Amino acid sequence: MDPKQKMKVIVCLILHFELMNDLMVKLLMICYILIILQLKKKKRKWNDSYSRQVIRDVSIDRIIYFSDLACIENTRMDRCAFHALCNMLKRVGRLEPSRNMGVEEMVAMFLHIIAHDVKIRVIKRQFVRSEETISRRFNDVLLAILRCHNLLLKKPQPFSQDRMDERWKWFKDCLGALDGTHIKVNVLEADKPRYRNRKGDITTNVLGVVAPDM
Repeated sequence: MDPKQKMKVIVCLILHFELMNDLMVKLLMICYILIILQLKKKKRKWNDSYSRQVIRDVSIDRIIYFSDLACIENTRMDRCAFHALCNMLKRVGRLEPSRNMGVEEMVAMFLHIIAHDVKIRVIKRQFVRSEETISRRFNDVLLAILRCHNLLLKKPQPFSQDRMDERWKWFKDCLGALDGTHIKVNVLEADKPRYRNRKGDITTNVLGVVAPDM
């Protein structure tokens, strides 16, 4: 091989290595950019998840732990009763926390729904949960409560003729009595026509239920 041919081969090899080096640099730059984008995406997902969890914690704190008054207004029971119910549902009702939700949050959502007759969409905004998750956890709490029916429901005993109170001896095998009655109420001036009874008083009709031990 003459010197000119050797020079041509050397030049071709140098150009080839330069092209390969340039290609490797470009590939490394692309990989670096992809890694940066992936890390940003994961960080954004983590930030979104963290923000949702903060909102849930604030909602639970506002509904349950802020005060007994707030707990009663939202769940119709004070904090002591709420925690007793949660413990009973865990112990007797076999209610278990999920991977992303604790028992307290499940019970709080359940009680808030039945106490205020709100839609799942309302709970979805308050707790930042999907409608499917809320519906599934609602059913879990309901099933746990049904397992505790022996503790939550007291079976009434019928009347017997040998009762000491003479007023009840005529009601053998009865469980109780109920009757409607009117009680006076204070309402807005605009609502008074709807509450005025046939005697002219402002009242509302209620159903009274009594038993021998009431």
